[in-house]
Amino acid sequence: MSHLQLSLNMDKLKDAVMNSNIESVIKASIVLILNEYMEKERDEHLNVSPYERSNQRQDFRNGYYDRELMMSIGAVPLRVPRTRSGEFSPSVFEKYQRCDQALILTMLEMVVQGVSTRKVQKVVQELCGETVSKSFVSSLTEKLDPVVRKWADRPLNAAYYPYIFVDAMYIKVREHRKVVSKAVYIATAINSQHKREVLGLNVSHEESYEAWKEFLQDLKARGLQTPRLIISDAHAGLKKAIQKEFIGTSWQRCTVHFKKNLIQTMPKKGMGEVKSDLKRIFDAEAPDEARRLKEAFVTRYQDHSKLQTVIDKLEEGFDDAIQYMNEPVHYHVYVRSTNSLERLNQEIRRRERVIRIFPNTPSAYRLLGAVLMDYAEVFKQKRHLFRGDDS
Repeated sequence: MSHLQLSLNMDKLKDAVMNSNIESVIKASIVLILNEYMEKERDEHLNVSPYERSNQRQDFRNGYYDRELMMSIGAVPLRVPRTRSGEFSPSVFEKYQRCDQALILTMLEMVVQGVSTRKVQKVVQELCGETVSKSFVSSLTEKLDPVVRKWADRPLNAAYYPYIFVDAMYIKVREHRKVVSKAVYIATAINSQHKREVLGLNVSHEESYEAWKEFLQDLKARGLQTPRLIISDAHAGLKKAIQKEFIGTSWQRCTVHFKKNLIQTMPKKGMGEVKSDLKRIFDAEAPDEARRLKEAFVTRYQDHSKLQTVIDKLEEGFDDAIQYMNEPVHYHVYVRSTNSLERLNQEIRRRERVIRIFPNTPSAYRLLGAVLMDYAEVFKQKRHLFRGDDS
């Protein structure tokens, strides 16, 4: 393209300088320059100057339309020239659309990181001098829909996940003009490269066998192979769904939840030594050693009238709580509880508290999915949990 000779309206520019603040001066200058630039671009596209007659004419002028261009200094109102055929498109918007996109992405990132829409409005106004509506900020998040959906539906058959963690948390959602509780189902894993990975999520009704079965079936449909171990709490519906969908997979009851449940049934005072003996059982490295320590615990406290419930619950849940001991020792600390998933849930909860009540289920799925995508990237950047032989 040849160099453009811009003829600016210096009177307008002088008035802006004399009567406005420096921000208005900058905006006025940009408006004049870009309007003139687009005018010259249209002349080059038509291959004729205004009022010129020529056989080389490519098209005809067809007036102007108003359009705002979002820049780092705020929205700039432009007078965009157009042609009769509509084929002319100024390069201005191509050149500056990255700034527009950067602002939108920044706003989206603020929302994902737990910044309320009200605060996003305030930040944008301070940075750009423009007021954006709450509905505009909310509508921007809809741009996440295809991105989150593509990630959530990605195939899982390209890798093997020997250890899978599943859990559910509850959020509040508006539905049919009422505020209801919804369960957020989340699955993470340790892959064969000894790294954590987020596998997927779903937002549905309260925890139940049917809901858990649907969630696990979706993971299988995406190519998830039968894992060696699934770690979770002792929700009855979840246990049943695991047994149904993953035949041959061992279920590991979260030892942290299990020990808490046992301790809650103990008397409040004088239980220090009992708790130490209980903890020692799950510090064992092999099932036989843990079983020996469990039998010693039962023998020692079986005549204690206030510990009968503890002993009964320990006997009932013991085998499910020591399945991790059948795995290589260097995995034990990572697969005996759902602590890693609990920490992830806390981060989700921190962002969810800002919103408090989601306007609908799709919006909840969208934002929580974006948060999990963010953490999936963090997991990729982290070092391996360990390096060693899995045999």
